[in-house]
Amino acid sequence: MLAKISAADYMSTNIITVTPGTEISQAIKKLLDHKITSMPVLDERGKLVGIFSEKDGIKVVMETAYNQSMDGTVGEIMNREPVMIDADSSLVDVAAKFDETPIRGFPVFQNGELVGMISRVDVLRALLSLR
Repeated sequence: MLAKISAADYMSTNIITVTPGTEISQAIKKLLDHKITSMPVLDERGKLVGIFSEKDGIKVVMETAYNQSMDGTVGEIMNREPVMIDADSSLVDVAAKFDETPIRGFPVFQNGELVGMISRVDVLRALLSLR
């Protein structure tokens, strides 16, 4: 049954984004304010250039412990090779990608355009909806 449900059926379409020039502290605040684990990093044309996640924020904690500074921008520490999901992908395929990686959220594309984000929680929510 899950194989017939697509990523588009459970993704979040309220996409919170940052740019490579966003200050790290502002990006971390966005993650916390919106209770999300990751967000797309878009360039000035709206093209996906990376993902900023909680894991990137943790790197900042470690660096701050040594440097006593939280200076820097998202572009300096973001993941530049995000795993992308097609909106038509089945949730089984999405679950397999989550199983293969520690990443907790993937950008979802349709016809080359960013249309949402899907998280591990979204996949679990879909599983429970079958009950």
